[in-house]
Order: sequence, then structure tokens, then C-alpha cells
Amino acid sequence: MVGAKYRELYCKTARREDVVTSLYKPKTSVKAGQFKESVIREMTRVAMQYGAVNLAQGFPDFACPPELKQAACEAIHADLNQYAITWGDRPFRMAIAEKVGWYLGLAIDPEQHITVTCGSTEAMAATMLATVNPGDEVIVFEPFYENYGPDAVLTGATPRYVTLHPPDWSFDEAELRQAFNANTKAIIINTPHNPTGKVFSREELTIIAELCQKWDVLAFTDEIYEHILYDGTQHVAMASLPGMADRTVTINGLSKTYSVTGWRVGYILANPELTGAIRKVHDFLTVGAPAPLQRAGVVAMQLPRSYYENLASTYQQKRDFILQALDRAGIPYFVPQGAYYVLADISQFGYPNDVEFTYHLIKDIGLAVVPGSSFFSRPELGQSLIRFCFSKTPETLKAAEERLLKLAY
Repeated sequence: MVGAKYRELYCKTARREDVVTSLYKPKTSVKAGQFKESVIREMTRVAMQYGAVNLAQGFPDFACPPELKQAACEAIHADLNQYAITWGDRPFRMAIAEKVGWYLGLAIDPEQHITVTCGSTEAMAATMLATVNPGDEVIVFEPFYENYGPDAVLTGATPRYVTLHPPDWSFDEAELRQAFNANTKAIIINTPHNPTGKVFSREELTIIAELCQKWDVLAFTDEIYEHILYDGTQHVAMASLPGMADRTVTINGLSKTYSVTGWRVGYILANPELTGAIRKVHDFLTVGAPAPLQRAGVVAMQLPRSYYENLASTYQQKRDFILQALDRAGIPYFVPQGAYYVLADISQFGYPNDVEFTYHLIKDIGLAVVPGSSFFSRPELGQSLIRFCFSKTPETLKAAEERLLKLAY
């Protein structure tokens, strides 16, 4: 009798456990499990922990133009502290259109072609969410800025990687042609390129443009470093090439050109159909970018052309300094044509991989960089590389050089 009651109680308990087990749901999404946190931002946190000179994360450690600070303060004091129009403060959009006209040669309607976002990072995410469907493929050149792969994953798409080959980081045309197929929805082009410093030539962009038109593919171009160019290199906007105006989404922002990475003001240029979809996604992602900083962006867009000439000249001096420091330390590198990064080869130091060498630099040498594996779909492809950022003051770069020289002895 006791045994029968025990069996009945056991059966009831077991059934309850089965119910509980069947109702268990993972607390995080499958998508979130497909990528890791940013290695670049992690390196900044580790640099702060050990008091290392930070040549890892891509932000300037010097002041933005004083005109921008004044304009931002004036906008705040004028009570421009509430929501701007969701897709961008109209004076800012008008200023963007004017600047894009003289620099890129594009005829842009500020009412139909521009969406202002919370930085270029949101711009890329909003663009992909508005245009890419689950099951689509997105072509990404490798090495790549680390956000692009997760952006594709968040849309349910599959990234398809095409290699950029050193020393000039060119792509193999046959390999690129093979990557395009009926499932290809878009290709991401970052020029000037992070992390290699490559600037895509007109000839290379023309090949990409021909393939986009053949396969009815969109081009998402991240042109955030458009004014940071060296040795007479020219920036070519994909949207300016024949047949590409309506199938290119151009992404840019204030961060790099005006040294205001913390303002988080970006913008997107696209045809009216794409803009309509992008604006809807942007609205529900962030509602809008900071209103007073958009108004300060008007001043940024209206800076004289000499500002951009001086910017390129100043950055070329910084680039040349860090390259000379690497020469003195005996570290081979790839000379960048644009942006403010340099990839270096650490294979001679005998470390098992780039991550271990990077932590050695931070803890023992006092210098933070980014391990090259974070820019590749397969970590082993970048295990002999590290990335230096040189958007720093002369004092910071000098301190970095002093630490680098420890490796030479």
C-alpha cells in the first residue's frame, strides 16, 4: 500500500518536472550567440586597467575644431534639446547635401536622400535591417571592420568573405566574381579601409559596380575616412560611378573627420525608395540623433576646404611618425594609403598568436593595440598581425614609440 502511494507521488512529481523542463526557454537569442563582443572596445578597457598607452581604439585623443564646440554649446543654450525630425535636422541635411555636392560630385536631395543616424554604426545596422532578408548573402571583404559580420547575422543573412591580399590588399577578381550569385543581396565596401588603410581604386570599384549591376546587388559603402588620405591618393565614391547612384547606400558621419567620435552623429545617402525603408528602421532603433549636435554638424559641413587639406597633412605626419617608430623597433608593416591605422607583422617575435602578443604589449610594454585576428572570419588568418591606431597627439605617439623601442632590445 505504501509502495503504491509512493509510486503515485513519484509519477505526479515526474510529470511536473517534465512540464517544467518542456517550458524552459533559452534566455538569449541564437543571433547573439553567433558573435562576440567588440575586441577593439575590449582593448581600451584593458589598456585603462594596466595604464597602457592606447593605440587600440580608433578615436582621437585631441580636441575637435573649436567652432564645433562653440556651435554645440550655442545650440544647447538656444534650447535645441528636444527631438529633431526623426531622419535629421533639416539645416544639417541641407548642409550635408551641399558638402556632398562639392566633394563627391553627387546631386543629393536633403528631403528624399538623407537619413541622419546615431553614428555610422547605427547607419550600417539600419541599412542592413531595412534591405537584407534572412537567407540573403552579404559579401564582406576580409580583413574587415569587426561590426560588419554581426550586422549581417542580425538580419539573418550569411556573410560571404572575399580576401584582400597583402601587401597592397588587392582582391582577386576571379574570387570576387565567384562570390556573387543569385542569393547575393549586398556587398560592403569600406574605403578608406579599416584596418588595412587600403583605398579602393576607381578600377577596383568599377569591377565591383559591374558585378552589382549584373547580379542586381546593392553596395553599402562605409566612407567614414573619406578625407584621411596619403601620398596624393584620391577617394572615389561608389555612388558616383555610372549605374551606381540608385543601388549604392553611402554611409558616413562626423566622428573621424571632425574628431567627435563620442557625438554619435552619422548619416546615410540613398535613393528615395531605400531611404524610406531605412528611415522606418532608424526611427524604431533610436528615434533620432542628438539634436544640438546635429546643429553643430552644420558648422562642420561648412568648414572651408583648407580644413580638409590640413587634416590630411596632419594625419600624414602622424602616419610617418608611427611608421618610423615601427622601423626603429624592427617591426614590419603595411603602408596605409588612408584612414588612421597601420597593420604590422609580429610573426618574428615567436608568440603563439596575436592575442598573446597583444596582452604582452599591454601588460609588460605598456602599449595597447588590437589583435589582427579580430578582423578575420577565421582567427588563424590574422594571428600574425596587430593594428596600431595613430589618431593621437604627438605626445601620445612619442610615448608609444618609447614603449615600442623596448621590443628592440
